Amino acid sequence: MNRQLEDAIPFDWHHHKEYELTLTLNSRGQRYIGDHIGEYSDGDLVLLGPNLPHTWHSNSKINREKPHHVIVMWFTHEWAENLFAAMPELQVMENLLKRACRGVLFSAKARGALRASIMLMIDQPEAEKTINLMTILQKLNMDAEFESLASPIYAEQNINPAEHIRIDRVLEYIHTHYHQELKIDDLANLAALSHSGFYRMFLRYTHHKPSDYIIRLRIGKACALLIESQKPIATISDEVGFYSLANFNRQFKRIKSQTPREFRRGYGA
Repeated sequence: MNRQLEDAIPFDWHHHKEYELTLTLNSRGQRYIGDHIGEYSDGDLVLLGPNLPHTWHSNSKINREKPHHVIVMWFTHEWAENLFAAMPELQVMENLLKRACRGVLFSAKARGALRASIMLMIDQPEAEKTINLMTILQKLNMDAEFESLASPIYAEQNINPAEHIRIDRVLEYIHTHYHQELKIDDLANLAALSHSGFYRMFLRYTHHKPSDYIIRLRIGKACALLIESQKPIATISDEVGFYSLANFNRQFKRIKSQTPREFRRGYGA
């Protein structure tokens, strides 16, 4: 799939049974994979395993004259198994697919080396796309500097499909209203669960307490504003939902291991 979006990459928390290899171009924002929240920029290349919940959410374009550009490649576990059966020498890629259960962010070196090959797939015939994808996966399997994104528990768990509707509705609401006061009882009502039932489901699904998830989301939004704007830190604190600057600074340092000012300075802002 070749997506070009003029306005933004929207928050669209979802999951599916296919593996997904995604290259994101000309875009900055946050990446959400399982319980992982991180910043992404141009050339972000990630492999996701089946049923791993995920989304990207843009904050800005790098080149404002061009759209956000996302190239997505899907393949099934059955396709991979048939490939290994036909060509046993490719079974070494099983390790890559196992790592994908947690989401794999590839190194800058690997991303740079494969960017052109991935972009070629946009206009290739299906047979050539398949051959190209096999080659790309082989090379990604050799990347020794990859980063696993979600917690190790995602390599072991099976999420109850019936819970997806509830949690997706709650997360969509949180990501839309993160800058406002969010009460656990209101979120529990949205999920049609008791306070304790909601708390357990949220922790089981995201591996974060609801309050900690919201704080991490706010800090992620603050990071984007610190990088891309010259707004005062106190203003950013208010915009992302911290109405105490002291609490904002404390939570930011807890999560990012540096102050907002130090973080901004690291990006030359």
